[in-house]
Amino acid sequence: MMNNDRTLHPNEGSTRMIIRTTVSAGAVALFATVGPLPAQTASYLDFDGLSRELRSLASGSNAASMQALGTSHEGREVWLVTVGAPGGTPLESRPGVLVVGNLEGDHVVGSHLALETVRYLLSSDDANLDNTVYYVVPRLNPDGAEAMFAAVRHARTRNALPYDDDNDGRIDEDPPEDLNGDGLITMMRVPDPLGAYIVHPDDARLMKEADASEGQAGAYTLYWEGRDSDGDGFLNEDGAGGVDLNRNFQHVYPYWERDAGPYMVSEPESRALMDFVIAHRNIAAVIAYGHSDNLVTPPDSRGNLSDANVLDLVIAADASNTDIFATGVFPGGGGGGFGGFFFGGLPGAVPQLRGAQPGRDNDPESGRRPAESVNRDDLTYFEAASDAYKEITGIEKVGVSRDARGALFQYGYYQFGVPSFSTQGWALPEPAEPEEEAEDEEATPRQRGGAPSGGEPGFEASLLEAMDGAGIDAFVDWMPYDHPDLGSVEIGGFRPYATTNPPAADLPDLGRAHGEFTARLASMLPRVRIAQSEVMNHGGGVFTVSVAIENTGFFPTSLQHGVVSRSVQPTTVQIQVPPESILTGDAKSSTIRKLDGSGARAEYSWVIQAREGSTIEIRVRSEKGGSDTTTVTLR
Repeated sequence: MMNNDRTLHPNEGSTRMIIRTTVSAGAVALFATVGPLPAQTASYLDFDGLSRELRSLASGSNAASMQALGTSHEGREVWLVTVGAPGGTPLESRPGVLVVGNLEGDHVVGSHLALETVRYLLSSDDANLDNTVYYVVPRLNPDGAEAMFAAVRHARTRNALPYDDDNDGRIDEDPPEDLNGDGLITMMRVPDPLGAYIVHPDDARLMKEADASEGQAGAYTLYWEGRDSDGDGFLNEDGAGGVDLNRNFQHVYPYWERDAGPYMVSEPESRALMDFVIAHRNIAAVIAYGHSDNLVTPPDSRGNLSDANVLDLVIAADASNTDIFATGVFPGGGGGGFGGFFFGGLPGAVPQLRGAQPGRDNDPESGRRPAESVNRDDLTYFEAASDAYKEITGIEKVGVSRDARGALFQYGYYQFGVPSFSTQGWALPEPAEPEEEAEDEEATPRQRGGAPSGGEPGFEASLLEAMDGAGIDAFVDWMPYDHPDLGSVEIGGFRPYATTNPPAADLPDLGRAHGEFTARLASMLPRVRIAQSEVMNHGGGVFTVSVAIENTGFFPTSLQHGVVSRSVQPTTVQIQVPPESILTGDAKSSTIRKLDGSGARAEYSWVIQAREGSTIEIRVRSEKGGSDTTTVTLR
């Protein structure tokens, strides 16, 4: 069977087609003799292309295996590549790093950073594959990512769950449309005396909310490009897809927001990942490639994330249909939708009861509330990881980012209890230095690159200035269009994917840098060992056995939040003798809630009765820091 394997450069206007034969999809486990690794990719890959690259890497190394964690709504596999040398300590007992990319459908760069991370790990001695395991899920949202390769491109964060966005009993019936035939879904600005927006005085591409205190009256309303296909008076309010997977996890879950899903971990993709994580407690750190950031800018001194950078044009277009989400809601019977969550129904139906929500349905004083800021004792570890990331990647400033409610990396820290990071994976371009020349008094603010009124440029203005300076065509200029329903409008706006993905030519270098950071992070994981053992013979078959347990890694065996939340098991030290043989001293099995890194030690001793000349084994096991054993002879 022949399939199209399409590669695409997101900031260029063309695609090229490669026809190939694909292997039938399914879970595979591949171990082969190590050979030359395939070259790095310099183009964006669709699902078939990415699958081919992953298979090639897995089949080319005896240190890699590939399997499907599950399948998406449209039947695409969610691939997992496990990287670790065979032999020695079982993989599931080694400290592990989980890497997950492309949680949001439009963040396709994330899957390529993950792909190149696998390539780097298989070719670098820094990866320490004999003592570490890496779990890499390059594309958690394969259905959402596939929209990047469609004939008409519309940046889509959500997966393919059929979803009744407007609560009218019909599903996905009013998506945006490419009215001007340019192959892109952008926006429409529509003259409207009741509108809330005006053209930005300093850059005619941008819009700003009219400020009555400055004598400004609104003149435009913004919509996504398209028509009112279902005739309900709203434009493009019910497009394809339902759940943003990076808002579907179990910390600060955004209850009842339209893209968060009917409940936490509701989707086959997020559930497949969560099942895997829960079954692999050796995961000691998480890296997510997505739209939020805590690596370039680590949590502040109070443990809070930096503010999000958002596109006002996108917010304005989304806000045009706000009223529809309070219309036609009759949960509890009839209509379409899924599982009785959001759908239309018969007039007079009893409103559906919502689920309990923390902080709203119980007494806030009834117990300790879930943490929402990083524990002060853990901040130094986030700062160290941030320093390493910026040193390796050179990334000092990111572009579009958003709040992290329901994000995977927040679950990783607050619920799973491990150092957990998120990055967009590429830097906001630095504009070229302007040439020294006299200012052209006739130049427009856009030509001069001037700041918006009031001094400092807003985020959108800064973003466009950076993109323009780097030669990235991120914006489609507004052009007039005769809309069949609205009359004379203009169509334009940010080019889909241009603000969330770098040029394809940057992928190899970015991927290599992120592979190096992943290996560096793995080198910081806790590593427990028995550093010293001693036997003292008191005579008459009585001995004192002493050991010193050391953590040679940088991270502690548990972050302080892992201790507080009890999400990380204590490190266990155990002497292998019958309990009745211990006369005094420490318990047969002793625990350490948290052993700091960088060589910190804990000492244990037991006074035992045993036969002289016999051997005794002592074991130490850390959920996140591996294990070690030593054998002493009683002399």
